[in-house]
Amino acid sequence: QVQLVESGGGLVQAGGSLRLSCAASGRTFSSYTMGWFRQAPGKEREFVAAIVRSGISTYYADSVKGRFTISRDSGKNTVYLQMNRLTPEDTAIYYCAAPGSLNIAQKKRASEYAYWGQGTQVTVSS
Repeated sequence: QVQLVESGGGLVQAGGSLRLSCAASGRTFSSYTMGWFRQAPGKEREFVAAIVRSGISTYYADSVKGRFTISRDSGKNTVYLQMNRLTPEDTAIYYCAAPGSLNIAQKKRASEYAYWGQGTQVTVSS
């Protein structure tokens, strides 16, 4: 069975950092684009970051650009999200996502992704 498991969330002060990890099993995703999304209370799930199979191209939401970095270790079938200079507006549940096909047209679109983790909570205090 395909499974994505996020870890690394927690409570952090504004200005602090966290690194999220997403470990995949049931399928090797080294040839797939991988993405991170987040959902705050009362809001829709939104795109955060994505990385292509080679890692040469990355995509970020404007709200996190310059603060967050997505990376991957294909040998470990794992994707990471390094989050720096966190603010209370970053508080949300963060989800790892993987598509069901090798090629996807819109890497920032949630509907392109078939597999989702259960999420990890990130809370940033003032």
